[in-house]
Amino acid sequence: MTRILALAAFALAAAPALAEPIAPKVMVITMFGGEAKPWHEGRKLETRVAVPGLSAEAPEVACDGAGLCVMTTSMGYANAASSTAALALSAAFDLRETYFIIAGIAGVDPADGTTGGAYWAEHVVDGWLRHDIDPRQIPAGWPSGAVALGAAAPGDRPGWRAGTEVFDLNPALAAKALALTEKVELADSDAAKAYRAKYAEPAAKAAPSVKICDTVSGDTYWHGGLIGSALQGWTWLMTDGAANYCTTQMEDNATLTALSRAAAAGRLDLDRVAVLRTASNFDREAPGMTAAESLAAESGGFGPATTNAYRVAGAFADAIIADWDVWRAGVPAN
Repeated sequence: MTRILALAAFALAAAPALAEPIAPKVMVITMFGGEAKPWHEGRKLETRVAVPGLSAEAPEVACDGAGLCVMTTSMGYANAASSTAALALSAAFDLRETYFIIAGIAGVDPADGTTGGAYWAEHVVDGWLRHDIDPRQIPAGWPSGAVALGAAAPGDRPGWRAGTEVFDLNPALAAKALALTEKVELADSDAAKAYRAKYAEPAAKAAPSVKICDTVSGDTYWHGGLIGSALQGWTWLMTDGAANYCTTQMEDNATLTALSRAAAAGRLDLDRVAVLRTASNFDREAPGMTAAESLAAESGGFGPATTNAYRVAGAFADAIIADWDVWRAGVPAN
């Protein structure tokens, strides 16, 4: 027995000590390589941490020496939830004081914004967690086939919920993000300017800017004014009129579900989560176009959108890190 104990003690002494977990000040969540590229090109993300459960396309979290880390989930709900959960539950990171910035591109409603614009969300709504009937089979008088879970017709309140339909983010954090980034110089392109001129709405014709406006999630990359109008009503219904969506994307409710589970387990603080979406395209057709033509069109917005997601989210991340003694305790009041 004495020999066994001595061998065990030797083995423990010889084993390498576990590294202390990394405690990022800011964790940026991107969804695919085009969104992550500006971060990897613009920052010295020299520390790479392989996390089991991340996407094979982006298996590592990359961090710099100042407290900024960047991860990529891969696109869609399944990837977003799985990758975010893997990160949030990893022993390699201490995320209890970390601020999260989901920073990616999106479509935009031309009534509310334009290509290249950057939009911080207060409400994140799942646009597709519902019943749906093909428009060729809906009853006469129905505006769409979108029906809330457990309801009988469009516009009726849900009869039951899954619990992930709406995430109400910390409004103080969104307001602070806007205040710290609304003067960031945004990229634009001649192609984006020419394409946005096709639209009648003043917001669509305007130059890119930074605003607060809500976002709708869904795995389906939908397009067209009829679906857009239905989703406006859906957003209003699911938030009791509190939200107005301007951007639409394919991950955020899934990402936030994983983060909320981790928050419930004491792994992180959901009040420290911000969502930024920059517009790469309009979510519906311009006058004189069909929805199919609009979906296939080159809007010129992809380059400005990926650049601006980096510029705006980066400015916010830098502000948090530079004043960490204040931000560490929570969102500053001033």
